[in-house]
Amino acid sequence: MSATSPTTPSPEPFRVSDGDLDDLASTLAKTIAEVRQHGVILDRLGSEPDPLPAAGQQADGVPEAGAADPKQSDGPASVFIVALGGDAYAVELAALSDWVNYLFLPVYGREISTNRPWCAQWHEHPEAVARLHALWLAWQQFTDTEAGLSGPSTWHRDHLDQTLVHLRAPDGPFAACTTSPNRPNHRVLATPAPEQSGVAA
Repeated sequence: MSATSPTTPSPEPFRVSDGDLDDLASTLAKTIAEVRQHGVILDRLGSEPDPLPAAGQQADGVPEAGAADPKQSDGPASVFIVALGGDAYAVELAALSDWVNYLFLPVYGREISTNRPWCAQWHEHPEAVARLHALWLAWQQFTDTEAGLSGPSTWHRDHLDQTLVHLRAPDGPFAACTTSPNRPNHRVLATPAPEQSGVAA
């Protein structure tokens, strides 16, 4: 015999107001981005080789007799996306894409024009990826409660405004891309070739 009887009424569905739904979606996007960021950090920590013993320490980490306290290491490797490669880059780019698509563009996207170009394939423009990632890292820092009440204002003034000026400039990374949503276009501009060292034979 089943545990539920046909006469048991089904529970009422849980309803969320539209205003709360927007806040919930924003919070969820932020949480997903943070979880992915933590995953990148854990992957990086798991793939790093065991450090060599510091000067004045034995291999088991015990200080040698009479040795001074070892200095702290330089700290963790860079979290900036241009310093990552392989799977770490892909994971970080996916987290950045969530932030760009679900928070940045809906709030700060603005209309596309020749004066403010944008490219839907922004992730294929290295400068755009670098600038957006730096903006996202700053956003994580300045929207944290530890940044204080003026953190978001500082983020807008010192980070967002400057990034938008360069990113969406008529001669910026999207200069050869979309100028109208009805006429999508994507082209990565050529960058200067590196100098060749040595003389050709």
